[in-house]
Amino acid sequence: MYYFKIIVTFLIVLINTTNSLAQQLPPIVKYSKEVYNAGIQNWMISQDNQRFMYFANNEGLLEFNGSKWTLNPSPNETIIRSVKCINNKIYTGAFMEFGYWQRATNGELYYTSLSNSIKSKIKDDEQFWGIFPFDNWILFQSLEKIYAYNTKSKTFTIIEPNSTIIKAFKTSNGIYFQTKNGLYEIDQGKSKLFLSNQIINQNKLINIYETPNGLILVTQKLGVYQYKNGQLTKFVTDIDTQIQQSNIYSSQLLSDESIALGSISNGIFIISKEGKKIYHITQNSGLSNNTALSLFEDLDKNLWIGLDNGINCINLKSPINSYLDNTGVLGAIYAAVTHNNKLYIGTNQGLFYKNLNSADKFEFVPNTKGQVWSLFTFQDTLFCGHDSGTYVVNGAIANLIFSGSGTWKFEPYGGNNNYILQGNYNGISVLEKRNNKWVFKNKIQGFDYSSKHFEIIGKNDVYVSHEYKGVYKFTIDNLISKATNILKFKNPKKGKNACLVKYNNFIYYASKEGVFKLNNTTKTFIKDKSLSSMYQNDEYVTGKMIVDNSNKLWFFTKNYIHYYSYGKLSTELKKNSLPIPSSLTNSMPGYENILQLENNKYLIGTTDGFYILKNDDFKFTNYKVSIMRIANTIGNSKPINIPINGEVKLSHDQNNLTFYFTVPEYDKYINAEYQYKLDGFTDEWSEWSFNSQVVFKNLPAGDYTFSVRAKVANSITDNIATFSFEIQKPWYASTLAKLLYFVLLIILGFYIHKFYTQYHEKRHQKIIAENNILLELKELENEQKIMKIKNEQLIQDVDKKNKELAVSTMNLIKKTELLNIIKSDLKNSSDSTTNRSIKSVITTINRNVKEENTWNVFKEAFDSADNNFLKKVKESHPILTPNDLRLCAYLRLNLSSKEIAPLLNISVRSIEIKRYRLRKKMNLPHEMGLVEYLLAI
Repeated sequence: MYYFKIIVTFLIVLINTTNSLAQQLPPIVKYSKEVYNAGIQNWMISQDNQRFMYFANNEGLLEFNGSKWTLNPSPNETIIRSVKCINNKIYTGAFMEFGYWQRATNGELYYTSLSNSIKSKIKDDEQFWGIFPFDNWILFQSLEKIYAYNTKSKTFTIIEPNSTIIKAFKTSNGIYFQTKNGLYEIDQGKSKLFLSNQIINQNKLINIYETPNGLILVTQKLGVYQYKNGQLTKFVTDIDTQIQQSNIYSSQLLSDESIALGSISNGIFIISKEGKKIYHITQNSGLSNNTALSLFEDLDKNLWIGLDNGINCINLKSPINSYLDNTGVLGAIYAAVTHNNKLYIGTNQGLFYKNLNSADKFEFVPNTKGQVWSLFTFQDTLFCGHDSGTYVVNGAIANLIFSGSGTWKFEPYGGNNNYILQGNYNGISVLEKRNNKWVFKNKIQGFDYSSKHFEIIGKNDVYVSHEYKGVYKFTIDNLISKATNILKFKNPKKGKNACLVKYNNFIYYASKEGVFKLNNTTKTFIKDKSLSSMYQNDEYVTGKMIVDNSNKLWFFTKNYIHYYSYGKLSTELKKNSLPIPSSLTNSMPGYENILQLENNKYLIGTTDGFYILKNDDFKFTNYKVSIMRIANTIGNSKPINIPINGEVKLSHDQNNLTFYFTVPEYDKYINAEYQYKLDGFTDEWSEWSFNSQVVFKNLPAGDYTFSVRAKVANSITDNIATFSFEIQKPWYASTLAKLLYFVLLIILGFYIHKFYTQYHEKRHQKIIAENNILLELKELENEQKIMKIKNEQLIQDVDKKNKELAVSTMNLIKKTELLNIIKSDLKNSSDSTTNRSIKSVITTINRNVKEENTWNVFKEAFDSADNNFLKKVKESHPILTPNDLRLCAYLRLNLSSKEIAPLLNISVRSIEIKRYRLRKKMNLPHEMGLVEYLLAI
């Protein structure tokens, strides 16, 4: 029996998995731990009036505003188990702690504890799993008690049952809680038994909802029950067995009265109010995890799932439903078509089909294994362009009619319904209808290039786009057998993922360089500026263009899907843009494909399935843009949030501001776009951008108003969020400072004037003094000239006297020499010794040639001529002897040693010795000459 249950469970899970793969599901947005940067488990979910989402996370209160995730750590660093947004407060419950969060003026959340005032009444290890508002009360539920907080009186009422509280619930009429003894209701602050039977007492209740048909009770293992008029009855669904096997942990009554059930190991179920299965979504079909700890429907009808590992958001009301192939059986979809009430899809795995508008699984068309490039219907015949060639498909049977080359595309030829041109890997070939069957006719000779994109203009002009070569044109002869007049266009140039298409009898070519239109008169391509504007701002991904059955021209860019159509009263193309980015749609650049299923319902193929787009429902209203935070950065310091309410005045150095804004929009395929301006800095609105923040640096002092608006799927938000602020001038540029500068300027002007006056007075006096000095200098100069003349005269006189003295001295020398000669001759005469007269002469000579007499005469003359030279020398050198002074006098007369020797009556050698000794006595330096020194005195 045990193994039988295991087998049954396995079969149920297998059936569920198979069924889930065949579903067309709403978009699922996945947020992993790495995205929101918090704990893996999320125990409860809530939403405030601004549409911001809050999650009771393992690491704290997790906030998401549509653009940015923010983790607010729990006050006591424990797991937050419950969260509930009530008015402008966010109430949370954690381990032995509960309270509320409010937003400060700078946009940050701050926490206020309510449990601190009754800390002594909280049991050890008590955790708070539920929060319920009721009238003026906020109820916090743990497993032991319910603490009712009166928001007016700020007091508590504590309800303590006799047994453990399994879970508490709220409806519009009351508060209920379950214990092992049954379901209780709180009445007048006390608990009373509401319902007790075997089903309730032995099964955990997950939730209780109030509907027009009574109460809905969701159990953990027995499914869903209804309670009305005192009767508890089973709410029958078509998946009761699956639900009971899945161990339900969380649930949510949706706005359309359908019920979402979150299980422990089998994902989530959504059942209608009639009990029919709408969706069963598991990890295999798109969820991040199979354990749904919490469910919550937001104001936009999105279903949020707090998983055991991550957060998911299911866009239940999205205009897009996706078919996800996680098995890889289908592969990437390259083409799709409807034919005979069947939907065919061509993939890289082959051709598949299923009944149109059914939940059937796709079936493989035998013999089509491989790459399918295109599907084309003509005259009630379905053609398949395949890597192996061309197939004609009838139901589930595919017949190969051409195998000469892979086939890209099909195009009827001219007005003859019996011919189709097909683009192949190596050119273009012809299919012909013979005997009501399509067969291969021939290849067009002369053109052998791959023809992925080609169009026919007129009867026989063919234009071909080759991604690596460019655009060609050639003419087909009347026998449809040969290409003539082959021309390669110089412009436009080749481009990656380029495409060529015919729209309203005009040829369009799109590449990274833009969109070009063929002029039918000049046969040249001209750039279409209007269409090319799509590829601005690095939007180009592919040039693929598709014309649908309602004559719309589709383009695919990085962040949009665009389509153009003609207006009813105008021939100009009207642009419509769907802000669906290529990264989310998982499309294949160059191989995008779109199939019009109904008037405004489209199938778009992706690499792992397809999604269905309902263009009529692509309208989003009632969204508001909000300025969330404004951060100021000074230098390299950490950004500081500034107040975003009231009058804000910032100092001059708080002029680097970052504005964070958001639209709380959570659709997977829709991204909000923003436009902003800063009055006082620029009056122009910026370009639309997906960036939800903007930085302004080094703003000058002044008054500013920042404005931001948003666009969601071409719908402008109802409001424009604004923030006015003032950047004050620095203290040195304030009014007081300017007044001070003015006073200082006046004082400075006064002193400058005073200084200027004094300066000019001093300059005037200086000029007078300089003139007086010049006059004095002139007089001195004249005096100096006179003195110079006198000095020159004196010098002349001195020179004259010196010459006279020198002559006199020489005469004395000669006289003395003569007398000495005479004296010598007289002594040498024979009678000199006897002749008295001779002796008398010799005596006379001796008396007249005495050295002292000669020196005395010379000294008197020398002192008279040289202004007491000898006296000066004696004063400078007191140790000099009279003989030394005589030598000095002779040397000053510039006499040589030879000339001095007779005057002193000594030899020349003795004179040299005397000169040496004289230098010693005068202490003259070696480099100074004795005569030079004496002449300088």
